[in-house]
Amino acid sequence: MAGRAAMLVNVGMVVMTVLTLASFVEGFGVNWGNIASHPLNPDIVVRMLKENKINKVKLFDADSWTMNALAGSGMEVMVGIPNNLLETLADDYGNAKDWVKENITAYMRKDGVNIKYVAVGNEPFLSAYNGSYLKTTFPALKNIHRALKEAGHTNVMKATIPQNAEVYQSANDKPSEGDFRSDVKQTMLDIVNFFHDNDLPFTVNIYPFLSLYLNKHFPVEYAFFDGNGQTIPDNGKNYDNVFDANYDTLVYALNKAGIKDMKIIVGEVGWPTDGHKYATPKLAEKFYAGLMKRLANDVGTPLRPEKLDVYLFGLLDEDMKSILPGPFERHWGIFRYDGTPKFMLDFTGQERKMVPVAAKGVQYLEKQWCVVNKDTINLDEVGPDLDYACYHGDCTAMLYGSTCSNLDKIQNISYAFNMFFQIQGQDVRACDFRGAAMITKNNASVGSCLFPIQIVSGSDDFRISFVFGRFIVAGLILLGLVTAI
Repeated sequence: MAGRAAMLVNVGMVVMTVLTLASFVEGFGVNWGNIASHPLNPDIVVRMLKENKINKVKLFDADSWTMNALAGSGMEVMVGIPNNLLETLADDYGNAKDWVKENITAYMRKDGVNIKYVAVGNEPFLSAYNGSYLKTTFPALKNIHRALKEAGHTNVMKATIPQNAEVYQSANDKPSEGDFRSDVKQTMLDIVNFFHDNDLPFTVNIYPFLSLYLNKHFPVEYAFFDGNGQTIPDNGKNYDNVFDANYDTLVYALNKAGIKDMKIIVGEVGWPTDGHKYATPKLAEKFYAGLMKRLANDVGTPLRPEKLDVYLFGLLDEDMKSILPGPFERHWGIFRYDGTPKFMLDFTGQERKMVPVAAKGVQYLEKQWCVVNKDTINLDEVGPDLDYACYHGDCTAMLYGSTCSNLDKIQNISYAFNMFFQIQGQDVRACDFRGAAMITKNNASVGSCLFPIQIVSGSDDFRISFVFGRFIVAGLILLGLVTAI
């Protein structure tokens, strides 16, 4: 019996060891953004990351609450510098030195933050910015790198610039024709040579979903990793998915610049779950399953077969993000705004049917909803109030192909009213709309369309001042939210 018991203990230890090893997939992290009306408490988020065995995060700023929550966690962190600081950092080295002292050095202590990278700007050369950051990004990078070096940090961390894949292109859509975009080419060459001279990585954001979104003729299966799409031969290599083709287009662009071995980090890659017909939990699950399997198997691209280094985008939904790129922008999260998972995802890459671990300790506001008062509403006059509610709330789930696109007219209006009411922290004044709305204790959700209840957040002092009146929002009319009802 004693021998059998010992054997069982040994087997148990082996099983536990295997499970522990299986819990980690090297080379991936997550983007943690907080452009939300009610951000989750960072302490809750860090605990959720740990329970999901995620040990790398990428931030878009150096928010002190978030940084302090990460202190002592051991997680690798990429700290971001917003684009609106680039000019200040570029103009005066003293500003860069101060920024590093306050946002980097302050956390380099025992049980501090394990900062691995500093991201200078975020996609600063997007064509949509019309060159706004073209003259300030590189000088800001040099000043930050110098400040990090003088502070003695470059032995443990490196500066980089997350670029959108738009900074390079191919004339015939084949990777071998890859080169940097003509209007930014000289600046990009200066940057990558500086990267090379200082052993800094190139960070790029790649979005197969956007290839599908922007081109109605794009082959759907080419956006995924399961090999069911067409195969495109190029220069002796075969490409069966757009991620590989996009990544290797960058490799060719770097090769043409005379740089053969630069480390590449994929700063953002993911799939949204609402706001477009292809933005669904089912397709997000398919995309991530393929990606995580590749990461677990250390499978790279045809030109760079070694393992990839990527940050998934993103961790949580963000209900205050700009929807100019598309209504899906607020729905990139693997988790909903409250830390509940949206779909099956095995972070070990073993394709097990399991859901990520949800956030624990989340507190919600009262179980109440703002809906149409059918006795008082005047449907002929509600248009401006609907526009206002959607402009200051989030109606992206109501658009064609989205989770709430099949609501009737009254339900549509109720959804808009409730989103505004919840974002305003359930302020009773936010459920009036000139008498057209009322508060109810009955769950207003319709089928798979969730009418959410907002969470209690440390940022509950966030409020949008509002004045009800006749207010038309042209952008929402263009999106079709008014005509949809």
